[in-house]
Amino acid sequence: MREAAGTIAGKNAERLYDLGNIFLSPLSYNLFRILLSAMFLWSGISKLMAPQFFAGVIENYGLLPDPLTLPAAIVLSMLEVFAGLGLLADIRGSLTVVTGLLGLFILVLSYGIWLGLDIDCGCFGPEDPKARTFRGLRSALLQDIAMMLVIFYLYFWRYRQSMAPKTLTNLFRSLKKKEM
Repeated sequence: MREAAGTIAGKNAERLYDLGNIFLSPLSYNLFRILLSAMFLWSGISKLMAPQFFAGVIENYGLLPDPLTLPAAIVLSMLEVFAGLGLLADIRGSLTVVTGLLGLFILVLSYGIWLGLDIDCGCFGPEDPKARTFRGLRSALLQDIAMMLVIFYLYFWRYRQSMAPKTLTNLFRSLKKKEM
């Protein structure tokens, strides 16, 4: 009877070890990095295509004076696109920008929930199918918290693997070498 229990425990330990290997594999890191990048690119591009809509969403929160909402909408959307591109290429600093943007969005969504606002979060622009289905800030906040967990995983993976992303200078050098 003891052998059977030891065998089962051994198999469970093996499964956990395999799960840890998958979790720490470069494939998992790249998959999460690319998915997060795609979300920021989709979000930023959709907002840049309709900056007036996003400016209206920003105005609904009442955090900025009216003349600043359109410039803020454009700047935030451009930051999302550039950070998404940087994260896609795994360039140093892009994950930090994504973390800062997501932190800002979490704070603004929390503020909106605290005020009891019943508005669209504006997360993915006017064509966001989720906005029509799950109108409300709570689901957007949960989504952002989940994305923040992905960011923590990416930072953990980099720390665990002692990996540093590329610098822009190194990226341009490698592209220049390929041209020659």
